Amino acid sequence: MRFDVVIVGAGAAGLFCAGVAGQRGLRVLLIDHSVKVAEKIRISGGGRANFTNRDLDASAPQQHFLSDNPAFCRSALARYTPQDFITLLRQHGVGFHEKHKGQLFCDRSAEDLIDVLLAECASGGVQRWQPCRVQEVRYGSGGYELDTDLGPVTAPELVVATGGLSIPKIGATDWGHRLAQQFGLRIVELRPALVPLVFDEDTWQSHSHLAGLALPVRIETGAAKAVTRFDEDLLFTHRGLSGPAVLQISSYWHSGTPIHINLAPTEELVGALKRAKQSSRKLLANELSALVPARLADAWLGADPIAQRAMADVPDRALQQLADRLHRWTLMPSGTEGYRKAEVTAGGVNTQDLSSQSLQARQQPGLYFIGEVVDVTGWLGGYNFQWAWASAHACAMALGRLPG
Repeated sequence: MRFDVVIVGAGAAGLFCAGVAGQRGLRVLLIDHSVKVAEKIRISGGGRANFTNRDLDASAPQQHFLSDNPAFCRSALARYTPQDFITLLRQHGVGFHEKHKGQLFCDRSAEDLIDVLLAECASGGVQRWQPCRVQEVRYGSGGYELDTDLGPVTAPELVVATGGLSIPKIGATDWGHRLAQQFGLRIVELRPALVPLVFDEDTWQSHSHLAGLALPVRIETGAAKAVTRFDEDLLFTHRGLSGPAVLQISSYWHSGTPIHINLAPTEELVGALKRAKQSSRKLLANELSALVPARLADAWLGADPIAQRAMADVPDRALQQLADRLHRWTLMPSGTEGYRKAEVTAGGVNTQDLSSQSLQARQQPGLYFIGEVVDVTGWLGGYNFQWAWASAHACAMALGRLPG
């Protein structure tokens, strides 16, 4: 069978690209090896899909995106904005709301978003083969020849939207990266991103009982002018740290380097403790519990006898040291929870080998890479979905324009 374009990967980017391309009059085949369509959308945002972010600034993508070439994503993001996708959802009658820092979620369910994408594909007459594996891809005079479970297909253009390695239990594979290398494209080193951090057992033993405790923090990593920091919520786990603050910083953290956490970013602890010393008859442990969560205060002071001393009897120097430790808790992670719990994969197809206008491979005509398979990784909060929509749209608008 022959099509104008074959798209491999029926996730966010693949579905959207197929719908836009089909509605432009192209004969589109969408293939995915998974039984369920768009499973990553389905489980995202607590089942409500954080589908974009109002705060995205396409003129300065390095603010919200990581890449060896941060400026690469500017073109696509500027041409298909969060407002464009919001307009699409409104056209389909999907309700949504903003939760935090520009993050937009479906009111009812992520299924509503999937239904929109499937409806767009239906409007474009897209054929979808699923589940269907692609065993081999060749390039010849007739374009791309694919051997699939459902038979051979050919098309002058091939779009790879297979995502990264994150969450293998829902079907993540390295197929897209291997195909890129088959056709001579380079791969920026892959690593888990937006992922919980873990610590060796000895380091974490005294903190593991805090599992389940959440609190707002300021977290940072890096040195000198390369420091990255976030003000978000932290979550203690049995093996380490998670929550939005840690997921965000994990994308910037590198093995063998520390992270620094201010556990009371809105408090000036030493001043508050010294003021309490002037009038309070409470114990230090009780006063500290008024400034940070009681479980954290108890864990921080531990068996130190100073915890049971009256405030008036605690030396100012001890209060200063306590405040300094809480304001700058320095930790050395032993690693991450890996792709099993990573929301995205950092790295991917090297953007130097792609056109920023169309996402087409520079040295391989008719071959495109979109979405997470590319070396563009967004912050937590809807940015990765917006990259999926924007890169898919840029690609879809370029399809069907090959010479001849």
